[in-house]
Amino acid sequence: MAGKPDARIQLREFKAISYAISTYEDLSMLQRHLVEGVCSAFRVKACSIKLYDDREKELFRVASCGLSRNYLKNEPIIVQGENQECLNGEVIFYEDIRKDKRVINPEAAEKEGIVSMLSVPIKYGRAVLGVLKMYHDAPWILHEDDLDAFTVFARHLGLRIEYTGLRNFFETVKAAAGSLPLRMLEDIVL
Repeated sequence: MAGKPDARIQLREFKAISYAISTYEDLSMLQRHLVEGVCSAFRVKACSIKLYDDREKELFRVASCGLSRNYLKNEPIIVQGENQECLNGEVIFYEDIRKDKRVINPEAAEKEGIVSMLSVPIKYGRAVLGVLKMYHDAPWILHEDDLDAFTVFARHLGLRIEYTGLRNFFETVKAAAGSLPLRMLEDIVL
């Protein structure tokens, strides 16, 4: 008889990852370190971050750890229909892809050694900005505390992504305003 699953993450790892999300200035480096930290702290096979481009209607992988180049090249990234990588804002969990009809290419995942997958939406407010995705090499019975931790990490990451986008926008505006003639700036209150 199977007992309750053990939580994979402890407070020390949770605090370290949360601190990193809130303090990194370089978003690309943060994303690389986050996927590495999730693999290490949660003892999962792999992790990836995909961001959603609402103009192109596509997910783009921005960081991954533990996945082969071949798998990364061929992994389906679905943004429409039933399997839309949780862009509807819901967590998607595949306990065992070998028995789950929702998986689009189970052969490729099985060849990669992936048995379980968890996709958590990266959100800012109600907007879904992307997906934090974990891959495991054994059937995974997810502990509620781990799911909560993943959800918090994804929310923190969404806040960081939004903040970085706004900061970059204001830096661009600031640079453009700096090149305006002084007479044009007289009536502008910042």
